[in-house]
Amino acid sequence: MEGWDPNTKSTLTQIPLLTTKAGPRDGAAWTSRLKEEYKALIAYTSMNKSKDNDWFRISAANPEGTRWKGKCWYVHNLLKYEFDLQFDIPVTYPATAPELELPELDGKTEKMYRGGKICLTVHFKPLWAKNCPRFGIAHALCLGLAPWLAAEIPILVDSGMIKHKDDVASSSES
Repeated sequence: MEGWDPNTKSTLTQIPLLTTKAGPRDGAAWTSRLKEEYKALIAYTSMNKSKDNDWFRISAANPEGTRWKGKCWYVHNLLKYEFDLQFDIPVTYPATAPELELPELDGKTEKMYRGGKICLTVHFKPLWAKNCPRFGIAHALCLGLAPWLAAEIPILVDSGMIKHKDDVASSSES
C-alpha cells in the first residue's frame, strides 16, 4: 500500500478481506465465497454511502453468482454520467480477476477492449494476483473501476466522446 493516497488506503482497509479460495466450479465452497463477497460489497457500499460517495449498484444476475450487472456513475463538472456495468466471474476465480465491462463506452478509449472491458492489466491485475484470494468483487470495484472512471471519464467528456444525458435530450428536441 506504499505510495497510495490516504483516502484509498483508508477505504481499502475497511473492505473485509475474503478467506475462501473457491470459484464457480467449487460447489459448496463457492457458496461460502459468495457469502463473503456479499458481506464485503455490503460493507463497501455502506461505507461509501456514509461518506456521501455512493457511485455504483450491482447484484448477481443469475442464481449461481457468476454473472453480475448493475450501474456505476461518475460526477464530472457537477454532472452525473451513468453507465451499465456488467461482468462474469471467471471459472479460474479468484486466481483471475473479473473483467469489468462498460458496454456503452466500447471503442471510446484506448484503455478498453473487447466489448467494453476496461483495461486493468498494468496496475490492478498484478495487485489482484498478489492478494489472491483475499480480494473480491468489492476490491475490484474500489481499486479497478473507481480509479479507471476517475481517470477516463473526464477525458472522454472533455473530448466530446461522451455526452451528458441532458445534452443528448436537448439536441434531439431541436
